[in-house]
Formats: sequence, structure tokens, C-alpha cells
Amino acid sequence: MDFQTSVKTCFQKYVTFSGRAIRSEYWWFTLFLIVASILLGIVDRTVFGWSATFSPLSDLFSLATILPSLAVTSRRLHDIDKSAWWMLLILVPIVGWIVLIYWMCQPGTQGPNQFGGDPFGNDPIDRDGGDYAPSSIPSAGN
Repeated sequence: MDFQTSVKTCFQKYVTFSGRAIRSEYWWFTLFLIVASILLGIVDRTVFGWSATFSPLSDLFSLATILPSLAVTSRRLHDIDKSAWWMLLILVPIVGWIVLIYWMCQPGTQGPNQFGGDPFGNDPIDRDGGDYAPSSIPSAGN
């Protein structure tokens, strides 16, 4: 996934906390947030002065992107088969941040997990010819 597609996807899934997000989707969107925040901070300081106690452009941007940021983080944690509640680790200084950054860098689980199918479509191939998911309903071929 490229930069533009990632940003577009994150805004399209503005409040979608279910499903999975691949590493590139998460990290491209994070880069977008960092660069845009820096640029808006510079514009705020240029327009309103360095001694201003408020920065309206940066503040509005932060408000507009908090939900997509939380949503993509939730989906990224789902991709590594972790609950979105693990986002609360951000509240633990240093150790929590390191753990979250480490997890965000990990490849997602291959195949489906409890949060959805593999975003790459790498679902396991059934070599026995049976059903993909075990079922108590008998199939015609077995």
C-alpha cells in the first residue's frame, strides 16, 4: 500500500475499529500525521506568533484525525491478533510506548485470525479437499 492509498483508506475507515490493517497502512498514515502536524505547527507559529498560547490549525487537525488514528491503531493491533484494548499501553510512559512501537512493527498473523481474514488474502489452502472451517454439519463430499 502506498502513501496516498493509506491516507485515503484511513479516512474512508474513519471510525472502523473492526478488521485488520497492514503495517504499511498504519505507518504511512502515521507519517502523514507527523508531517502534517509539523507543517501546521509552523504555519500556526508563523501566523499567530511564537508566543501564542493556542494553535488553531494544529488543534483542528488533531481533533479531525484522532478517530482515524485510533481506528487504524485498533485495526493494526487486530492484525497481530491483539485486542484494541492494548492501545491503553500508551498511558504507561516509556515501557508502554516501546511495547506498542514493537508490536506495530511486527508482521500480521498469516491467514485469518479472530479479527478477520488476512488482508493479503493469504488464507490457508485446504489440501484435503474438506471445508475450510471445521463444522458439525456434514458435507456432501465427506
